[in-house]
Amino acid sequence: MNPIHTPWYEQNLLLVGLAAVLCVAGAMATSRFFRRMIVVQDRQRYAWLLLTALASGVTIWCTHFVAMLGYHPGVAISFDWAITGLSLALPIAGSAAGFFIAGRARASRLRSSIGGLVLGLSISAMHYIGMNALQMQGMMEWNWPLIAISVVLAVLGSIAALMAARSSRPHPENRMAALFVAAVVLLHFTGMSAMTVVRDAGVGMTSSAGADTALAVAIAVLSLITIGAGVIGYLIDSQSRTAAMERYRDLAMSDGLTGLPNRAHLNERLAQEIAQAQELHTRLGLTIIDVDGFKEINDLRGHLVGDEVLRVLARRMGKLALETESVFAARMGGDEFIVLCRIDDDHTLPNLLEELRQSVSRLIHLGADEPLVPRLSMGAAVFPDDAADAEALLSNADLAMYRAKSDSLLDTCFYDPEIDEQTRLRRGLIADLREACDRGEVFLHYQAQASVASGEILGYEALLRWSHPQLGLISPAEFIPLAEESRLIVPIGEWVLRTACAEAARWEPPFRLSVNLSAVQLAEADFAETIREVLAETGIAAERLELEVTETAVFSDREQALRTLQEIKELGVSIALDDFGVGYSSLDALRMFPFDRIKLDRSFFIGDTRERTVALVETVLSLGRIFGMSVLAEGIETQDQLALLTDTGCDEVQGYLFGRPKSVEEIIDAGELTRAGSDGDELVVRPGDSREAESATADL
Repeated sequence: MNPIHTPWYEQNLLLVGLAAVLCVAGAMATSRFFRRMIVVQDRQRYAWLLLTALASGVTIWCTHFVAMLGYHPGVAISFDWAITGLSLALPIAGSAAGFFIAGRARASRLRSSIGGLVLGLSISAMHYIGMNALQMQGMMEWNWPLIAISVVLAVLGSIAALMAARSSRPHPENRMAALFVAAVVLLHFTGMSAMTVVRDAGVGMTSSAGADTALAVAIAVLSLITIGAGVIGYLIDSQSRTAAMERYRDLAMSDGLTGLPNRAHLNERLAQEIAQAQELHTRLGLTIIDVDGFKEINDLRGHLVGDEVLRVLARRMGKLALETESVFAARMGGDEFIVLCRIDDDHTLPNLLEELRQSVSRLIHLGADEPLVPRLSMGAAVFPDDAADAEALLSNADLAMYRAKSDSLLDTCFYDPEIDEQTRLRRGLIADLREACDRGEVFLHYQAQASVASGEILGYEALLRWSHPQLGLISPAEFIPLAEESRLIVPIGEWVLRTACAEAARWEPPFRLSVNLSAVQLAEADFAETIREVLAETGIAAERLELEVTETAVFSDREQALRTLQEIKELGVSIALDDFGVGYSSLDALRMFPFDRIKLDRSFFIGDTRERTVALVETVLSLGRIFGMSVLAEGIETQDQLALLTDTGCDEVQGYLFGRPKSVEEIIDAGELTRAGSDGDELVVRPGDSREAESATADL
């Protein structure tokens, strides 16, 4: 026998190149299939595992056999097809096992190493089993050290490939493909170098390059078809996922009810428009649109009708936005919409708002129901004229809309810093007022109520004060309406009631305590129960507590107010009608409601002649006697006013002449009362200087 082997003897470079193309294409497909496999769940994972294993096994097998067909040792060769088939099944099965191990759960170096070991051994087994499928007139001899090196190279390359695929570095699929190609190629050529063919004596040199080439091309075509089918499936899946992601994004960025862009989409678009306006030095208009009376639509016609109204309005706004490229409409939520527009000149925004008003405010037909004419309030602001960023632009447009909504004569307002900043200040005060009790910023002062005849103190009225950390003392005339508007008056009023009653329960002598009530408190269905709880908790006698209400409070909801006041009277608490004379239904109020006392408003004693004032006071005193009510005159500041009350026979008096509102500590220091158990904890949490407080506040 004569040794004739050299790995490059009559090597067909065309087939070697074809093998390289197959290897690279298959490795690219395999890496992408594997990456897809590790991110999907449940049954999809096994489908992608099968596709990955097929791509890997076919790639390994075809690379080897196409390259082998391009190698001619100088003797006729053929293949044992049973062993050849085994050499194809082995890398597919080994790849499946390796990828299954490496692709489970979270990335792990150990799993990647074990999976790479299995994959590398399957590549090696395919090569050497495939070599044993060769049949020739001669025998093969092997260099075992080179065989060991080839196996190590295949295993290390496979481990590195799987580790690269599970890493967080950019483009892991490309690095996996490169390392996978290296593992296959290094194994093949190192393994081929480990082989020597010894030709039998007398056997001549032969060549079957033409037939080998045809077979190699056939194998290559089949392998490319297999890999290509997988790639097509991968691309279809990727496109489906991309389309699904687009659908999900559209859903996430669209309002479910109206189909308009939602708040998230608006924020994204607004940021883009502002960036473009800054770059091009142009202006951007933002309009907030609110549907007036939308709650009434829901209450009277039902939520289905309300939803249909929103959909109709959204279609009209959306149509306008589609017709004009520079206009963008979105729904913020509830009955509030936003319209953006790029401003070309000073007429752009006013013209758009007029077009919006005419388009959106058209009659809405609601089937058998009566048609509805939507009423809108619109507020607009301009970037960068009115605001420097998106947040300020939205806030300023909202302030303008709020002004339009509160003015029955307007439906559209542009942001005005002088006017709208007052609204912002009010909103800021409301936000601060929410935390004022917890932060200890509110406290109580007390003003004496005395007998006109003797000057003896009969009781004290509790008056709420607020010391703002930045603004100082704020007048009750400013913050009480804000508390009522925001319904904060309910918890604040309860705090006042509990604090004042707990304090007054310790007074010696046990003077009467007067506490003001708001119409909002009076409208609470369980307010009488709150009074009951306060009386029980503080221990103050019910007959010492007097609650003051105004005509406005009792007439805002007459039936509820009457029920509540009657329940309070049953507890033994007395009721006073405050600010008598400034309303329009005083006589009716006296007749309907169970009042114990009438408090004459200070306006009775200002700007009129003495004779007319005396006549008015005597008239009220007569009404008091008729209805069995005592009369207290408030706001008394001079001796002349006191003399007038003495002449008319008025019962009680309150005002600066008898003392300004002041803290309990000041009252105690003045010797007007003492506090039982004075060594205990203070119950009035924030005393203050009464004279300083009254210089900035009014008596409420």
